[in-house]
Parts: sequence; structure tokens; C-alpha cells
Amino acid sequence: VLASLPLQMMLYFNVYYFPIWCLAEGMMLQLKYHLLPWHYQFLLVTAFLTLSLAECCRLYLGYVGNLQEK
Repeated sequence: VLASLPLQMMLYFNVYYFPIWCLAEGMMLQLKYHLLPWHYQFLLVTAFLTLSLAECCRLYLGYVGNLQEK
């Protein structure tokens, strides 16, 4: 079984686009944060942190799994 080249390319580009997405999403969060009620503020920050952590784990596991042919 060989490592998947298309998957490796998608992971490679995603590693470079993820910080750009994080920066843009963080700027949008900062701009609209004070306009929202407190429960939406909490949900928005929680969702942002959860998605960021999940994406980091997904990219790491994708690299490791693809390169080790798992």
C-alpha cells in the first residue's frame, strides 16, 4: 500500500491555508464580538476554538496516517 499523493497534496496546502483562515476568522470574531449577546459570544468563541483544535488534530493525524500508510 502506498501513500496517497492527492491526499498529501491537500494536507500540504491546507497547512498553509489554515493560518490564513484562522487570522480571517479571528478578525471577524473581533469585529462582531461586542455587538452580540453574551450567550452568542460564548458560543462563537467556543466554536472557533473547537474547530481550530480539531483542524490541527486532523492535519497532524492526516500527515502521520498517510505517510505511515495507515
